[in-house]
Amino acid sequence: MKSESLTRREFLNRTAGTATGAATASAIITSKAPAAGGSGKFVIGMMGTGGRGNWLLGMELAKRPEVEIAYVCDVDSRADRLGRAVKIVEDGKGRKPKAVTDFRRILDDKNVDALFICTPDHWHALPTVLACQAGKDVFVEKPASHNVWEGRKMVEAARKHKRIVQLGTQCRSAPYIHKAIEYIRSGKLGDIHLVRVLNMKRRYTIGREADGPVPEGVNYDWWLGPAPKRPFNPNRFHYRWHWCWDYSGGDIINDGVHQIDLARWLVNKGHPKSVTSGGGMHFYDDDHETPDTQIVTWEYDKLTMVFELTLWTPYMKKTQWNFRDTDQFPNWRYSATKVEVYGTKGLMMMSRHGGGWQVFDADGKEVASAPGRHPHSPHLDNFFECVESRKQPSADIEDGHISTVLCHLGNISYRLGGRKLLFDGKSEKFINDNEANMYLKRVPRKPWVIPEKV
Repeated sequence: MKSESLTRREFLNRTAGTATGAATASAIITSKAPAAGGSGKFVIGMMGTGGRGNWLLGMELAKRPEVEIAYVCDVDSRADRLGRAVKIVEDGKGRKPKAVTDFRRILDDKNVDALFICTPDHWHALPTVLACQAGKDVFVEKPASHNVWEGRKMVEAARKHKRIVQLGTQCRSAPYIHKAIEYIRSGKLGDIHLVRVLNMKRRYTIGREADGPVPEGVNYDWWLGPAPKRPFNPNRFHYRWHWCWDYSGGDIINDGVHQIDLARWLVNKGHPKSVTSGGGMHFYDDDHETPDTQIVTWEYDKLTMVFELTLWTPYMKKTQWNFRDTDQFPNWRYSATKVEVYGTKGLMMMSRHGGGWQVFDADGKEVASAPGRHPHSPHLDNFFECVESRKQPSADIEDGHISTVLCHLGNISYRLGGRKLLFDGKSEKFINDNEANMYLKRVPRKPWVIPEKV
């Protein structure tokens, strides 16, 4: 078909002037755009072929005629992992990508424009830094980092090497949210002193598992990477790593970061002045290390932002997938992933990833609203547009880093027994608390070390 020959420039001309394009930040990355090896397409490599990586390949990237998928990479080379990614690309593109287990093979290829990173959190920072050093642009899934220090290094690498680094916080590319921001900035909501962020749902127990042998076909030492050396355990491996401190920070950083980023953007705030967090493992009795119940409070000047997490509330529901692209609004009372913005003139209820928003006045009457659409595709449109134009993407790594920092700060307070921590956003360090500052960075296993100067 004619569309199969669509070049990336033709694609960008086609999408120019859309709401996503209009929302792109005006700052310019002055570095020359990649040449795409003369192919006329965006040439990419995918690092991480688990659920998210293969979803992106099958539902988005393999369907885009302007994208050439040159590589898929995973340290799990089994058929249902790396092998499945190869098949997805072959089915969608008509030819097989190169399947590799070492992502540096992608970085060594001068024809590759961009690296997509869909790995566990502890493998986000190092590949991003190395990709920037290799002259590649980066799309990295949320959260930005495993800890505050390495997130800042991602920002520094992007700036120094003049690379486009986009975080997978798709709400930043949603036109309906841009409308909400315009509404708030107009003053119609009044002065805002409270923002409530919810991440409530039901997750099922992971049980308890004994340590055991590494599955054949898995390079477990590479999977651990910068994390501490530990025996293999299924409850610290695929997907279940989300609940282990070595690799992630629980559901605040797995899922809640979307709403936290959205809330911070809505009220135009950066680093908080202080943080307090409490909670615990109140419901599950399994191998979880991170909390199943958590409350975080961040304090700003004349504004309090509160995050509430539960993993045991079956009546709280994410907005159904096929509902998100309609003109209907969620049942706000039971909406599991909403943001509530409390102004002196009105209350805004906001749904992430489609579902729209509504504003209610003092009498509970709706006074403004906008339906939503899921921003998955617009977010990728924005990334590829910025790879070409060299403009800052809608979810630039620095914004993603700051939102991820809020998650890290909440977890640090929680791990220190819930004490209040004062934070200096300029230095990204706690004030007069050496114990808390120890959590801002960890010593990675060699050789997976990010240098001080990136």
